[in-house]
Amino acid sequence: MTRFEDEVLRVLHSLEPGDVITYGEVAEEAGYPGAARAVGNILSKSEGLPWWRVVGAGGYLKTGHDDRQAELLRAEGIRVAGRRVAPDSR
Repeated sequence: MTRFEDEVLRVLHSLEPGDVITYGEVAEEAGYPGAARAVGNILSKSEGLPWWRVVGAGGYLKTGHDDRQAELLRAEGIRVAGRRVAPDSR
């Protein structure tokens, strides 16, 4: 595992129920600003990570998984409007 992967996993494992963060914010907190797409790659290849707490820029849900993501976020008390997290929920 690379240092980048270790740092991204550290950030993802620190997320608690009700937390919502963007791919870009994960990358920045991991020390790799601009690596949002690489964060998405890690999430897509790893099991057991809280993927539903990570949204696109502007709070957009993951295309193709948006129904399940919305369901999981709502269960944690996050308001979802359409295909994105309500701005006042972040």
